[in-house]
Amino acid sequence: MPLLRTVLSQAWAATLVCCACAPWMGAVAGPDINTSRPIAAVDSVFMEELTWVEVRDALHAGKTTVIVATGGVEQNGPYLVTGKHNYVLRATTEAIARKLGNALVAPIVAFVPEGNIDPASGHMRYPGTISVRPQTFERLLTDIAESLRVHGFRHIILIGDSGGNQQGMAQVATSLNMKWRERGAHIYFVPQYYREWTNPQGPQRLLAAQGIHQTPEGLHDDFIVSAVLMSVDPQLVRMRQRMQAGKFSINGVSLAPPEKSIALGRQLVDHVADVTVTAIRKAIALDK
Repeated sequence: MPLLRTVLSQAWAATLVCCACAPWMGAVAGPDINTSRPIAAVDSVFMEELTWVEVRDALHAGKTTVIVATGGVEQNGPYLVTGKHNYVLRATTEAIARKLGNALVAPIVAFVPEGNIDPASGHMRYPGTISVRPQTFERLLTDIAESLRVHGFRHIILIGDSGGNQQGMAQVATSLNMKWRERGAHIYFVPQYYREWTNPQGPQRLLAAQGIHQTPEGLHDDFIVSAVLMSVDPQLVRMRQRMQAGKFSINGVSLAPPEKSIALGRQLVDHVADVTVTAIRKAIALDK
């Protein structure tokens, strides 16, 4: 019996190895890269919502610009979800891509430098934060950009919704542009996106026009980001729970009525998208 169990175990292990290796050995053929799309394409700018055939056809139709946006997972006070930056980018990248008209959006890079991991510093001092080392972040961006270039994207746009992401993106853009000189592609770091959020003549002026003036409460939160998140999903700012607790305000400004804050959030997204699109078009034009 022990011998039989040994023989059966070895046979089972061999079967698992063969099954695992079969796809890599050519046992399962992939589809023809030139196969026709069998159904109508969906109307989305997000690559992760598209099939590979839809991405291919979008490229053939001239959508050779792609936005690579970096967000983060970090503490954002007691009311906002840790994925704040990623949800903001969900709104702004779609607006940017649709305004450009020839762009898709790569999956948002959710993991970015948030402080030292051990010993913890910065946002890493708070549970729920996930950090990566700067070298890891830059290598990840490099591999993402290289993948997109290989598939035919010619203008790769880097934008970041967090201050800690900016330097790494700039370094990756500089490094890859030197490498890609003869490869027909260019990568652009667009700092105007992040800068515009704190521009006194931008979102801040929109708030002032509505009579909104904030008094910081020492939280990693403010009216602008809360309004934008509400335009994506009010539960991202815990609207219902805060209303029940009498805490539906931030920095001395009420978020009620929610319809007004949501409308303002959409205006803010549209404004920052316009500024970013202008910067992207200018950068590409200078590169020609």
